Amino acid sequence: MSTFIGQLVGFAVIAFLVWRYVVPLVRRLMTDRQEAVRKQLDESASAQKRLAEAKQAHDKALQEAEKEAKRVIEEARADAKSIAEQLRVQADAEVERVKVQGQQHIQLLRAQFIRQLRQDLGGEAVQCAGELVREHVSDSDAQSATVDRFLDELEEMAPSSITLEDPATAKLRSASREALDTLIERFDAVTDGIDESELSSLADDLAAVTKLLNREAILARHLADPSNGPEPKVRLLESLLSGHVGNSALEVLKAAVSGRWSSDSNLVDAVEHVARLSLLVRAERAGDVEDVEEQLFWFGRILDGQPQLGNLLSDHTRPADGRVQLLENVLERSHGVNSTTEALLAQTVDLQRGGRADESVAALAQMAVARRGEVIAHGKAAAELSDAQRNRLTEVLSRIYARPVSVQLEVDPRLLGGLAVSVGDEVIDGALSARLAEARNRLPD
Repeated sequence: MSTFIGQLVGFAVIAFLVWRYVVPLVRRLMTDRQEAVRKQLDESASAQKRLAEAKQAHDKALQEAEKEAKRVIEEARADAKSIAEQLRVQADAEVERVKVQGQQHIQLLRAQFIRQLRQDLGGEAVQCAGELVREHVSDSDAQSATVDRFLDELEEMAPSSITLEDPATAKLRSASREALDTLIERFDAVTDGIDESELSSLADDLAAVTKLLNREAILARHLADPSNGPEPKVRLLESLLSGHVGNSALEVLKAAVSGRWSSDSNLVDAVEHVARLSLLVRAERAGDVEDVEEQLFWFGRILDGQPQLGNLLSDHTRPADGRVQLLENVLERSHGVNSTTEALLAQTVDLQRGGRADESVAALAQMAVARRGEVIAHGKAAAELSDAQRNRLTEVLSRIYARPVSVQLEVDPRLLGGLAVSVGDEVIDGALSARLAEARNRLPD
């Protein structure tokens, strides 16, 4: 009995615990499950509704797309028609343009053909003329006659008399011209009687002062200032150079700074001028002046034939000592150049101030001849001239340029006949080869 009661109490306890704890949990789970099912049913209904709406929207969009497609097709047809019309118009215009261009091209080809034909015929004519000229001038008398005809043409250009002008002062203004004349007079007085060694020292001193004035522009400006009297400039010169240059150079420089110069560059040019004169006088005392002139002309022709050498000697980015050394190396290989010519050329290269070496050497050669009151004429002929022709050429050129002329003649058989003469920058070309070249250049391109 007690066992039954105990089992009954245990069952009651278990039932209480199930009712107390398990049943509420099961009820809550069932409630949650029901709620979840209800939500799923609501979502399913909502999805069916959205599906219906989407189907309606799709149908509506499909109808609108069909309408838009029809509109686009109509517009495309209209555009295609418009484009076809435009292409037809453009094709007509292009056909017309090609037609006009074709006509122009035909005209151009015709003009080119005519020009080429003229050029070929003209070239043949010039070539035939050249052969006839070469055959004609193969006779020495006929070649000499071409020179005489050129001299006749020069005669028509020449005045009947000569009016001499000092070539050393021709390019200066009146004040500087007078100052240079006075300086040269003083230079001649100072150098009268001094020997060749002293003249070399004088040239070196004057060249050094030229370089000093080039470096010290303010000093050059002060010494050339015409508003200052000569006395303070002479005192300044003595204070700077006494004991550094010889007495002869100091006397020449005193005369230089005492003059009235139009510009400070004229003073520097004048000092350089008398530095060159010192070496030319040295050549006169040694009896070498004619050799010096010939050698200066010879070196000028070298520079004309070798432009690269002239460029190197003119290159102011290189030190002056290097350019002078290059000059000496060239002269060493030439042989026969005397010391005065070498000194003049070295001085000229050393004192270059922005110009070209070939032009400076040509001016130096001009100065060497002008020392005797002459100017230089460079002549080229196909053969040697007779003495009478040389004398006539010298006389005619002297009248044309209003001063005595020294003619340096070079033989060049390529000229065929006639003469080519240059004085400074002016060229009178009467060579037969030049006239044939001119005729060839006038042919149509």
